[in-house]
Amino acid sequence: MEQSEHTKEPQYQNCLDVAKEHPTPLGLMSNYAFFDDPKRLTWLFARYKFVAKMFSGLNSALEVGCADAFATRVVLQEVKSLTAIDFDPVFVADVQRRMDSRWKFECFVHDILSGPVDRAFDGVYSMDVLEHIPAADEDKFVNNIVRSLQPHGVCVIGTPSVQSQAYASAHSKAGHVNCKDAPGLRALLSKFFHHVFIFSMNDEVIHTGFSPMAQYLLALCCDPR
Repeated sequence: MEQSEHTKEPQYQNCLDVAKEHPTPLGLMSNYAFFDDPKRLTWLFARYKFVAKMFSGLNSALEVGCADAFATRVVLQEVKSLTAIDFDPVFVADVQRRMDSRWKFECFVHDILSGPVDRAFDGVYSMDVLEHIPAADEDKFVNNIVRSLQPHGVCVIGTPSVQSQAYASAHSKAGHVNCKDAPGLRALLSKFFHHVFIFSMNDEVIHTGFSPMAQYLLALCCDPR
């Protein structure tokens, strides 16, 4: 069936116009999620919205471990500038290939375990990375994040809870070598920040409920030591 050049209701004409001028393909990881289990994208966007609201008004933000950066625009809506890094060149190339001029941000290859980024940001966040960092390297991971922060910067770390792994699929938990419970996450981050606030998450709902029942943990960290 040939597609019409005009929608029947004129208020939807912009859908066709944007599709022609600014087509937005899914990224490598989000494409797989949409193929395999579409509801995972709702969880992804909820996590990034949390970061966006916590970082609202910041001049600069850094995303550590951006993968395909499909939800990064959500944070970009709330901060003045954003930089994203990942240690895998395949994902960075995918991000750069899909970059839209309206939603442009800096993205480059960098392994945070090798050292901090060469400038300091008002906020740093990292979603679904800590669980891939061996316990022997977790202090280095957090320390290099802190070294990428301004003196009074804010940080958000998101990670699946250790309790959730009993119910996770084989694909979901592949590479998860360092999942934590809420006390363990707080203990790690409190070595580097004066204030650590732990939030629980189940599906797309973020709350302050009983952390052992949480699928996912979000730590809001303030005032680096």
